[in-house]
Amino acid sequence: MGYELQAAVAGDELLRAASRDVPGAHVVPLLQGLSLLPMTDEVFDAVTDGSSGGSLGFWKLPGGFEGLLAQWSAAGPVAYVEVEYFGGSGGQRAAVWEGGTLALGPLEHGTRRGLRTVSPVSQALRRLGARRSLGEDEFSAVGLDRHRHTDDWISPSGTG
Repeated sequence: MGYELQAAVAGDELLRAASRDVPGAHVVPLLQGLSLLPMTDEVFDAVTDGSSGGSLGFWKLPGGFEGLLAQWSAAGPVAYVEVEYFGGSGGQRAAVWEGGTLALGPLEHGTRRGLRTVSPVSQALRRLGARRSLGEDEFSAVGLDRHRHTDDWISPSGTG
């Protein structure tokens, strides 16, 4: 079974206010006061400026969206995360904008911290203020393990 996610993540109030004018935006609450904005095809089409989004190395980052994320980050840190795994293969990529600039990443590989490796998404979530408990990572601590596919976050069962 696979897992895939492409989304912006930030504090709930910040993300709701910032995405208010984005057609098709569905802001979904996570734990610890964070929320995510799944990068659906409709949101992608609404936020792209038509340019290539490949400069930061993400798979599905819309062209020009990093500028919008930078604008949103004037109100607080905002992350863009991508995760794709299938059959044990895949990877993660994450970046955080803060104060109008790229403040972390883009990260593609985990970082060793003591005896464990901290994934790019967990590093980004930590920058957003997420905290883990013993035996879990930030990814699980905020509930990103609740659904396995980006579109599942906007289904009726995914929004509550």
